[in-house]
Amino acid sequence: MKNRALCLMLVVGSFLFSCRESVDPEALKVYDGPMNSATNIFLIHSDSAIVRSEISAARQLEFLNGDQEFPEGIDIKFYTKEGELETTMIADRGYFIKSENLYRGEGNVQIRNLIKDQSLKSEEIFWNQAKRKIYTDKFVTIQDKGTLLNGTGLESDDSFSDYQLKSPKGQTELPGEGI
Repeated sequence: MKNRALCLMLVVGSFLFSCRESVDPEALKVYDGPMNSATNIFLIHSDSAIVRSEISAARQLEFLNGDQEFPEGIDIKFYTKEGELETTMIADRGYFIKSENLYRGEGNVQIRNLIKDQSLKSEEIFWNQAKRKIYTDKFVTIQDKGTLLNGTGLESDDSFSDYQLKSPKGQTELPGEGI
């Protein structure tokens, strides 16, 4: 009888272990992709009921930590205290880093101050919304009226009306229009 009980326990035990499902380790990984997706977004930032900036994008992805990605590009418009459109900034891709309250544009980045007739091209730019500053450590090309400036690194107010090139590389007087 003792042998029979032992055999029965072995059979039942092997049956229980053989029926257990194997777990795929990939299925246990924590999801770190977007938690939310939106299309055709339009955000307005205002101060004292006056529009200060507008952000639009064809697609926005939002992550659990509050960061956002704009994989199809981002378009930001800056307005004067009087509400006049002053500066535009577009980029092929955009990112918002929530912990730093910082926007980053990359790809073909173009900034244009419509009032001062200035424009900038670079491959990456950062906008610190709280400090109202834009900056980059990348190569930039600036057209300031009839002058073309090249350099590496730039700091400016977010209207791109008061800028400083960190490492100027050259300056060319232009006979005609636009970059």
